[in-house]
Amino acid sequence: MLDRLQSVEFRYDKLNQLLMDPDVVNDPKKLREYSKEQSDLQATVEAYREYKDVREQLADAKAMLDEKLDAEMREMVKEEVGELEEREEELEARLKILLIPKDPNDDKNVIMEIRGAAGGEEAALFASNLYRMYSRFAEVQGWKTEVMEANATGTGGYKEIIFMINGKGAYSKLKFENGAHRVQRVPETESGGRIHTSTATVAVLPEAEEVEIDIHEKDIRVDTFASSGPGGQSVNTTMSAVRLTHLPTGTVVSCQDEKSQIKNKEKAMKVLRARVYDKFQQEAQAEYDQNRKLAVGTGDRSERIRTYNYPQNRVTDHRIGLTIQKLDQILEGKLDEVIDALIVEDQSSRLQAAED
Repeated sequence: MLDRLQSVEFRYDKLNQLLMDPDVVNDPKKLREYSKEQSDLQATVEAYREYKDVREQLADAKAMLDEKLDAEMREMVKEEVGELEEREEELEARLKILLIPKDPNDDKNVIMEIRGAAGGEEAALFASNLYRMYSRFAEVQGWKTEVMEANATGTGGYKEIIFMINGKGAYSKLKFENGAHRVQRVPETESGGRIHTSTATVAVLPEAEEVEIDIHEKDIRVDTFASSGPGGQSVNTTMSAVRLTHLPTGTVVSCQDEKSQIKNKEKAMKVLRARVYDKFQQEAQAEYDQNRKLAVGTGDRSERIRTYNYPQNRVTDHRIGLTIQKLDQILEGKLDEVIDALIVEDQSSRLQAAED
């Protein structure tokens, strides 16, 4: 581990030099690339330098115990040794996690897709609840939310809603939300007070930059049509809605949220790029999962990951066996307790994989 940390520190110092090089400063691509790499390494280097400092202080303190000291001084030094040994262990554990290969998508914006699944109108209403939950969470994090496409129902639900969350580290916190979310509650339309079970699916896609995935114009079929509202009625007579089809993969994206055809096409292109990028990633992940499956699941959209039980104010994440009696708070966007637990479980499984 120490050899790897020395290499990381050496690379960090080298990047500092490169970022002062006039050739790099005048090259926006290299400047962006080196700045990001330096930023990614900073936490590891800072922890490593503190670790080295603590070990040096610990060696000095232990050496003092070999000297002739009065009882009070010896007790003070022993106490200092204990504190330094505790800090050394904490830093060692942190450094092991920091050395786990980072998901290259972690710092990216995300495109989330929520769809009502089993349960008809109740499922569409639950999809609306989930959209509100993630929007509130994003707001607390200081991120911005932008709706890309929405297929609303007449009662305030969503058959489908696609939206982007812009914010550093958005994907790192939301990537474990992939899957089927189940709700158990008494619908407002249920006169008998019976509890119904409905589901909505959530897909979380990292935003793909143009440089990351090459989509050629000749591979895209563009169709335009008049946008429609709930129930399918036409809301305008202009052909402002856009449907993009990526011919090599068969990926289809529609967007009618904006009145401008150009803006709809721009939004649809962002979603298309993210879906095609995600498709390639899913294929690569499937190959990886044949050898090892992470404890938090595969990210399969059909995998039931969480249940929201309204009568008991309870949320259960089935992947890690976490149950919290705070449904009302979680629906207000207070997701940190669930997300942090998933991140810790993922880190633990990756650390175990690295040590095997």
